[in-house]
Amino acid sequence: MPAPVRVWLNRTYAENVFFIEQLRTAPRPVAVHATHADPDSPVLAAADHGTLEPADLPADAYVGYALDYCARHSITVFLPQLHQLAIALARPEFEAIGTTLLCPPATAIATYTSKADGYRAITAAGLPTPPWWRVRTADELLDAVDRIEAAGHTACLKPTTGAGGAGFRVLTREPYGPRRLHGWDHRVQVEQVAAALSARPGAGGEEDAGDEPVDLLVMPYLDGPEVSVDCLADRDGHPLTVVGRTKAGRRRGFTTDPRYLEPVRRLVGASRMAYLSNIQFRELAGRPVVIDVNTRPAAGLHQLRLCGLNLPWDAVRLALGERPEPTGVDPDVHGVEYTLVSGIQPVLQRRAPAPVSLVRQR
Repeated sequence: MPAPVRVWLNRTYAENVFFIEQLRTAPRPVAVHATHADPDSPVLAAADHGTLEPADLPADAYVGYALDYCARHSITVFLPQLHQLAIALARPEFEAIGTTLLCPPATAIATYTSKADGYRAITAAGLPTPPWWRVRTADELLDAVDRIEAAGHTACLKPTTGAGGAGFRVLTREPYGPRRLHGWDHRVQVEQVAAALSARPGAGGEEDAGDEPVDLLVMPYLDGPEVSVDCLADRDGHPLTVVGRTKAGRRRGFTTDPRYLEPVRRLVGASRMAYLSNIQFRELAGRPVVIDVNTRPAAGLHQLRLCGLNLPWDAVRLALGERPEPTGVDPDVHGVEYTLVSGIQPVLQRRAPAPVSLVRQR
């Protein structure tokens, strides 16, 4: 039996337990390593080797930890989530110890680390985005909201950097009252946000040494159905497989509508975004606009197995120097609608992570 392909996922999101399951269906043996700072992370339970990692290493020190981990465990393919950019910049060092990074080049990652830079790159590639404003002060916020509301839309905001919807808010003029105490409410008053911005260091308010600079994007809130397009590209960023997943509440489906797939092919090719990426669309005035670009596999990538696809294994094959054939969607899945059902697995015992003291060697 051939030696297993050793694949490492570092501090990834919980739904990647399904990514791991797809790797296990590969025609070759695969040993999955997963590390996380949270002992309750489901990926630690799902992996063949689940290990706690240090919680607070800065990016450069974390790269040293990752190089050491790959060397000690003979990792063949490393799919980084945490500190993806710093790790991509060290790609030659990982290659020198026999580990291939399954992530786009650092140039592509750097472009989309900031959503503002990402929107500029999307526009430069000829793709539409919603109108957006970069906001750091109360005056900038109020001006952007006034413009959005004058066009007949509700405004929303999100941090310029971040993932997973963290920090997303819908902006409202409605005061907080008893009616808003019922159910889930992700709205926040415009005046409250403006007051918070006015109180930031350098804005005339009291300074707080623990505060970080504010950097927000404000744009129209688009609450219609979302289309999330998954792409597998070769090492040079040439798209091989592109499929859209439609989301309308809990009801899901698939699409190969060229209105979504062709822009993704252009953007991935222009950015040379190798391996797995995900681009999200919503509609504005009846046309698709790009709202987010992820230089990593989406949490819902495993849903494409209903199309007969195993993009996690195809990506690993590319990292191994093989070339899977471009794959289309089985026509039988057009019109298929589905929902998601999760399972259970035991977690690791709680324990303190071993202290790590690594000096990065160059």
